[in-house]
Amino acid sequence: MPYDIRHVAAAFLGGIAVTYTIYELSTHLRKSHEDPLSKATSKDAATFKDHLGIESTIGNTPLIVIKSLSEATNCTILAKCEFLNGAGNSPKDRVALSIINRAEEEGLLTPYSGDTIYEGTVGSTGISLATLARARGYKAHIVMPSDQAHEKSDLLRKLGAIVDRVPPAPIVDQAHFVNRARNLAAAHTADTDRKGRGLFADQFENDANWRAHFEGTGPEIYAQSAAGGGVDAFVAGAGTGGTISGCAMYLKSQVPDIRVVLADPAGSGLYNKVKHGVMFHGLEREGTRRRAQVDTVVEGIGLSRSTRNFEVGSDAIDDAVKVSDAQAKRMARWLCERDGIFVGSSSGVNCYAAVKTALELGPGHRVVTILCDSGMRHLSKFWKQVGEIGGEDDMTFEELMED
Repeated sequence: MPYDIRHVAAAFLGGIAVTYTIYELSTHLRKSHEDPLSKATSKDAATFKDHLGIESTIGNTPLIVIKSLSEATNCTILAKCEFLNGAGNSPKDRVALSIINRAEEEGLLTPYSGDTIYEGTVGSTGISLATLARARGYKAHIVMPSDQAHEKSDLLRKLGAIVDRVPPAPIVDQAHFVNRARNLAAAHTADTDRKGRGLFADQFENDANWRAHFEGTGPEIYAQSAAGGGVDAFVAGAGTGGTISGCAMYLKSQVPDIRVVLADPAGSGLYNKVKHGVMFHGLEREGTRRRAQVDTVVEGIGLSRSTRNFEVGSDAIDDAVKVSDAQAKRMARWLCERDGIFVGSSSGVNCYAAVKTALELGPGHRVVTILCDSGMRHLSKFWKQVGEIGGEDDMTFEELMED
């Protein structure tokens, strides 16, 4: 039977339609892998472009008045609630995101390629990196001292990170947790049989750290405090130095006479660095003293060496307050019982130093500090020593502030 030209034309056009449909489907699937919002309508994409993924929960944390401390000092004690950052629940979320973003821009990280982020940390930065690594398509390998609370390493493992808990060692020792992380990253990159590359996050020396606070935390504090009359002092500890440096440099660019105060725990040399210009003794070269850090229950802040992130903003730091373990524990207990604020050891140090600063400035001043992380990460160590919370607290303000 001879072919009808109409049937031939219909078959030809049908083939084109099928081919076009397959092409459109494959293109859609490819784009949907590249862009999580490709399945949404253009209206949805416009609506959620600023709320894409867990990264969008980082920053713009509240600045709250701590009522009990404000009433006791006749000043306004304000706290930046960095434990409400939504990825790793600490200010290190900002740092981790900044490090990853800049590494991607420089071509040092490629998502879903097997690239692994290595870091030496006491916990919080590792948790933030492990969380964001999951969100961005990377692996995480965290090295931390074995004397840190187990809640942190347990959480890291739940996030899928490889965790090395290593004995505490001085920074000049290659077994130090930071040096081990650096060496592991270099070995990964050099091993041609391993998938992907190793990136050493290097939070202590990486400029992405202080810039995260210069570009984010500092401007937020300035904007949030402006409506109530501004800020007279900023008080913070230094774990890497990024928070106090970045915030100090930005705030002083806007409020030149603001007083910036370092809150420093037992065992740290930064208090002497600010007060006297040396970490230990004038005859000792920084970073070479071969001894373990003085024992302290405080985690996350305090250094026995100076870092790039501390040095970059050190000229903007006016004073320092030394805070003992007992003072940090009393402050943490006070905040929980009087204000319902349940925080970790570094926040106890920050708040104690903020109150000392307020008392020195006198009534009517406004002091901002940082609430770093929840007490949930400090149950087995810091809060075990603080003790049980219950009933009416009879601690007076004078007892709280005892030397």
